[in-house]
Amino acid sequence: MTVTELIDRAIGAAILAGIQIRTIYSSADFQMQLKGDNTPVTLADTKAHEEILKALESTGLPVLSEEGIHQGFEERKDWNLFWLVDPLDGTKEFIKRNDEFTVNIALIKKNQPVAGVIYAPVTGELYAGISDFGAWKLLNPDENCTFQSMQHSGTKLPEKRTSLEYVVALSRSHMNQETEAYVEELRQKEGAVQLIRKGSSLKICMVAEGTADVYPKIGKTMEWDTAAGHAIIKAAGKNIFLPDLKTELIYNKENLQNPHFIVI
Repeated sequence: MTVTELIDRAIGAAILAGIQIRTIYSSADFQMQLKGDNTPVTLADTKAHEEILKALESTGLPVLSEEGIHQGFEERKDWNLFWLVDPLDGTKEFIKRNDEFTVNIALIKKNQPVAGVIYAPVTGELYAGISDFGAWKLLNPDENCTFQSMQHSGTKLPEKRTSLEYVVALSRSHMNQETEAYVEELRQKEGAVQLIRKGSSLKICMVAEGTADVYPKIGKTMEWDTAAGHAIIKAAGKNIFLPDLKTELIYNKENLQNPHFIVI
């Protein structure tokens, strides 16, 4: 399969997972539980995970999903090409019913994201990108959506910026003193700074589409939180770096937790 054919499968998987998520989102009981790391998981996480596994099975590639079995590094280290998935990124936002959650599916090749899909099931925003080829956004895709149809009917990223104000995307649910200090440094450098709080990987999408200039993450994230967004933002001509703004974030590490990073 070509990368375009693979990403078409990922687009379809994300949309089908979104249908499962919307169904549970409109129900009275999310069946919320706490995982071993004290983070919440709902029936929507589980059902979306199952839908994605089923949809990607025909690709023959291994899948590393937040809600699946986390294979040990000795097995993973030889994976040349695999899927990295967060079936429901922003579970806290899902529980709060604020619509700011996404399905994230990334294609990883030799520790780098080469293609990615992010779908927001409630707002209908679909993002997809292939490195060195481009990134697009499409609203309210149908179940037969492909990367080609996104190119035909969607908007190429980044979009033309009209505002001159410097915009910083920040987490809606996670804030700390280090991030506040970073924002203050930006104020000293850029003058007036507008802060926009968003849940899930939508913050990365904001930088990719040009509605935000930067997204600093000084806190805990896992590889599946960022991989799809990383592929999309690279396809849009931007990147995710460590705080030195030189070293790119990498994937399939022995420890799946990300270091602090800056999306810019």
